[in-house]
Amino acid sequence: MRKPAIMVATAAVAALIAAGCTNQSAETSDDGHTDHDHGTSHHSGSGASPGPVDGAHDGAHNGADVMFAQHMIPHHRQAVEMSDILLLKQDVDPRVRKLAEEIKAAQAPEIEQMQSWLTSWGNPPMPDMDHGSMEGMVAPADIEKLRSAPGPEAARLFLTQMIGHHEGAITMAQTEIDDGQHEPAIAMARAIIDSQQREIDEMKQILESL
Repeated sequence: MRKPAIMVATAAVAALIAAGCTNQSAETSDDGHTDHDHGTSHHSGSGASPGPVDGAHDGAHNGADVMFAQHMIPHHRQAVEMSDILLLKQDVDPRVRKLAEEIKAAQAPEIEQMQSWLTSWGNPPMPDMDHGSMEGMVAPADIEKLRSAPGPEAARLFLTQMIGHHEGAITMAQTEIDDGQHEPAIAMARAIIDSQQREIDEMKQILESL
């Protein structure tokens, strides 16, 4: 009788050990599966959030970009206005007329581009400021002198005023390059510096020959 009892006890212990191993294996499997799910969820969350690189290509901008657009739009508008005034006049040197046409053709599309940036940035309100205080802006009285001058005199006034106007734009563009974040705006600032410096050199040469 003692031998069967021992065998029964041994079998019971073996069953308990087997059950324990099975439960532990199941728990380990469950834990591993849960950890995997958490890892997958965390990874998906990271993938959904744009990183700094994505932000740089998707319109990331800062206050310098906003100021560049807000200030350069009226600055460009004045250059277009001055060009329109000159193009209505007779007896203007063809070189000056061509330059005015080129300035208007280049700056009008840039105005539209900067306006679209401001729209995409939520139309930040313009700061309270006197546009005449911006770099290179021509005073209203001088605009009127340009408007009333006959062709040859207007050509000289246009060149003189536009040289200072371009120099102001270059200063503003350099600030954007130094402090801005929006890559398209920085690219525009570089283009402004390149094109307007060339035009300054051309205008100075024309002035010497008028």
